[in-house]
Amino acid sequence: MKNIIKVPEKFLYEIWKEQNFVRELSTKDGQVIQVIDIGTENKEVGGPDFKNARIKIGNITYMGDVEIDSFYSDWKTHGHSINKRYNKVILHASFNNDANHSYVFTADGRKVQSIALSRFVKTDITSIIKKALLSETKSKINKMPCTEVNMEVSENEKLDFVYGLGIKRFKAKCDKMLERLKELSYLKDMRLKEPVIKYELDERFYNKTFTKKDFSHPKIWQQLVYELVFEALGYSKNKEIMKALARAVTIDFLDMIKIKEEFVVYTEAVLFNVAGLIPDVMDVKDDETSDYLRTIVEKWNFVKDGYDRHMFNSTQWHFMKLRPQNFPTIRLAGGARLINKLLHGNLIEEAIEKTETIDNINKLTNVLRSLFIIKGDGYWQKHYVFGEKAKTQINYFLGASRADEILVNIILPLLSIYFEIFDKKELSQRAIKVYLNFYQKSENNLVNEVAATLMLGDAWKRSVLYQGMIELFRNYCSREKCLECEIGKKIFN
Repeated sequence: MKNIIKVPEKFLYEIWKEQNFVRELSTKDGQVIQVIDIGTENKEVGGPDFKNARIKIGNITYMGDVEIDSFYSDWKTHGHSINKRYNKVILHASFNNDANHSYVFTADGRKVQSIALSRFVKTDITSIIKKALLSETKSKINKMPCTEVNMEVSENEKLDFVYGLGIKRFKAKCDKMLERLKELSYLKDMRLKEPVIKYELDERFYNKTFTKKDFSHPKIWQQLVYELVFEALGYSKNKEIMKALARAVTIDFLDMIKIKEEFVVYTEAVLFNVAGLIPDVMDVKDDETSDYLRTIVEKWNFVKDGYDRHMFNSTQWHFMKLRPQNFPTIRLAGGARLINKLLHGNLIEEAIEKTETIDNINKLTNVLRSLFIIKGDGYWQKHYVFGEKAKTQINYFLGASRADEILVNIILPLLSIYFEIFDKKELSQRAIKVYLNFYQKSENNLVNEVAATLMLGDAWKRSVLYQGMIELFRNYCSREKCLECEIGKKIFN
């Protein structure tokens, strides 16, 4: 039996572009496949890999899109089978047919030929992979203008500047959170709904002097954390829609669900239905998924009359090029449990109380981190998308590295402004001290490249420097503001 090789999709794109196959492409039942036009590579965030291709299968010529995956099963696990963006796919090509099927089905139920490219390529694909790597290296955008010359600046000078940028970034997060808190407080007092915030905030809002009393309602803090965490869980591809979902399905609406023992499943029902990610029950074959779908449809029907906000649809969500554990479905499942902790687990109050009572910074750090780790359970512990079982069990919806990011980017700035607002400046400084002494587990390719370019080794592991490197690249390097950068001034002047 031929060994199954995990070939990254970017290499498969090169194979498709080259069309250098050892024999004629054909379907499993022997129909000849002639590629008249490979299509245009899709450089956007979502959708099929090659658009507007022309392919002749047997005696019929098709015009449409081509999707390329490492494994046949990726069609479902990546969510293509429920995503309307893939309704124009005319050919599915994978490197490995791990299910031994010759067709896939689109969201509208159309049957599409699927072929395994491993049957048609040379045994040795090393040269193709090398070419793909070279192409990737040439197209990298994270190159800093001072790459070849920054050794003229000492390591301490670099660290001092990056450290300062890390503090600047923290303060910017605090300022942004405070502005949103003001908006939420104003909306609550005026009993206005969210769409007003973008277009009709009047002079009363801009001229208002906010006091401690304006920030005393727990709901505005819960809503703020909810929005920020959902935005963070969306990453770059689903960031905006996750934030929009949190602003549509508000904490106030979810707090109307009074059945606490079933709160999580009710919240899943609301989130998945409003998000537009629920498939047709009739299209689902396995009993476990059918039972789960019936449950959340039933729960949604029970509460939907009270919901009068925006509804989303499946085409707005991106599954493409995400690790399955980062799929929106998994993030929404984790989000439902986090909302439960916000409303029924006193999550914010506990973070405040721990900061007030624990003097030891290392102990406080570990305690705060643990509050945001969410273990996997229920239907989504064993599934990535509806109707598709995960190959391995999902032990954590939010693990340690994600909890680190939430703590650094959301909770510590939030605690800092909370204690400032309520005149507890010493405790505000304690939250900042946690940030300045925090070492995180997660990595970031951009940060790794900045650290390597500046020859700062593993300094990025300290969160204030990690954040400073992001600030440096985004606000100086990528904008070619070298003469405004303390490192650039020393080099280019």
